[in-house]
Amino acid sequence: MKNERQLKILSIISNRAIHTQEELKDVLLAEGYNVTQATVSRDIKYLRLQKVAGDDGQIRYAIQPTEQARREETLEKYRKVLEQVLLSAVPAGNIGVVKTLSGTASAAAAALESSLYQNIIGTLAGDDTLLCLFADENAAMDFCQHINNHYIKN
Repeated sequence: MKNERQLKILSIISNRAIHTQEELKDVLLAEGYNVTQATVSRDIKYLRLQKVAGDDGQIRYAIQPTEQARREETLEKYRKVLEQVLLSAVPAGNIGVVKTLSGTASAAAAALESSLYQNIIGTLAGDDTLLCLFADENAAMDFCQHINNHYIKN
């Protein structure tokens, strides 16, 4: 989702010259990411990408080295937290009901809201249960499927 897309953006601009937001959007679409120009613009801002002169003299997007390391480190920490504390996720209408280890629902909510899943409208965390609110049922189902596929160990 958001973090995966942003990691993909970092990978793309590390491995090829991307000169415009439109060019980045086209590459992401070709890679299977359903993005708009506005989404790409927000990601560029969030990732604090900068434009620099490339070896060919043309302006291209580049990663601020310290910023990239910090973002990747933060995302990895969030991923590890979620892998350790999430037990299950089931949709209930436009809500994703997430079960966690006792006492960890707030930490999981913080990780999800901070950067890992952009479609969350808000969360409500108890001791071992986290409610993630979405605009519609499809978003909640997609979220639960993503959580179960990527963070729940069977």
